[in-house]
Amino acid sequence: MKYLDEFSDPDLARRLVDQIHAVTTRPWAMMEVCGGQTHSIIRHGIDQLLPDGVELIHGPGCPVCVTPLEIIDRALAIAATPGVIFCSFGDMLRVPGSNQDLFSVKSAGGDVRVVYSPLDALKLARDNPGKQVVFFGIGFETTAPANAMTVHQARRLGVRNFSLLVSHVLVPPAIAAIMESPTCRVQAFLAAGHVCSVMGTSEYPPLARKYQVPIVVTGFEPLDILEGIHRTLLQLEQGRHETENAYPRAVRDEGNLPAMEMLRDVFEVTDRTWRGIGVIPDSGWRLSGKYAEFDAERRFDVAGIRTAESALCRSGDVLQGLIKPHECAAFGKECTPRNPLGATMVSSEGACAAYFTYRRLELVEAK
Repeated sequence: MKYLDEFSDPDLARRLVDQIHAVTTRPWAMMEVCGGQTHSIIRHGIDQLLPDGVELIHGPGCPVCVTPLEIIDRALAIAATPGVIFCSFGDMLRVPGSNQDLFSVKSAGGDVRVVYSPLDALKLARDNPGKQVVFFGIGFETTAPANAMTVHQARRLGVRNFSLLVSHVLVPPAIAAIMESPTCRVQAFLAAGHVCSVMGTSEYPPLARKYQVPIVVTGFEPLDILEGIHRTLLQLEQGRHETENAYPRAVRDEGNLPAMEMLRDVFEVTDRTWRGIGVIPDSGWRLSGKYAEFDAERRFDVAGIRTAESALCRSGDVLQGLIKPHECAAFGKECTPRNPLGATMVSSEGACAAYFTYRRLELVEAK
């Protein structure tokens, strides 16, 4: 752990905070895209160390949170189908659909299993040829290569009882959608380091130029985030709008070329619905025609399921950075981690969960 501990050094953190204060002359609002960064910011109180007027807006970069309600309901319908083994990472089991969640399906007799890799689900399919095995493939560009490799392996090995329920979304179109919103207040972005470790940084300079916003690729430890904020503020104060890589120990500008090649083979770009936000054009992936037989939506004929969001839950406003979690009237009352209204209160990367876990509501009210 020594390597990670070095990125939490309090003396270096204080030095970076001093540098941030020294360069800041006016208010600025920047968005950290990734929910993992949001949790680190709230956990360590980084936003409370910044100069007055410097605001961190929490972005939509939580893969569980942006999975649309209709996809959750499709997952629930498939999981309840006799003869199906439905596999998922554990963070999806308590995400509420319209009327229930995957835990409810499991308690009613559905064969819902937590796995640690999509390849675990593929092994289950090979071990259970009389069952249909479905893996719930969600997330940003970070998790997509493993899912792509699994489908590629299923096709190569001839495992026809395996399929993938796909809900992959892409970061650059989301940044464009945020900047084109009439309510946008974002003046800069802290980009998600793990996404860029797969895809590289080439998609960001055109966005930085078009919308005239700095985009700084940032890691997840306290010093990573403070360094990203410092670089972003320097650009804002100097009137620059460039893409910078502040996470070179994990991110190369060209990205992970073998992973990107696999993604191009297995997936194709499509419009995607984001929970609480709506449809963003060309913001997701679906299985390409070459792998269409492994598409769980087609296999189980659930693509027609449509749903409406809860009127009480404001997770969509949270995901767009329009409000902070504690500004939702249901926060901590009707909506808690034990009884969540939306995915932002369930996910380990959700902003609402971060505010609840680290008692941010009490801190805000105490001011």
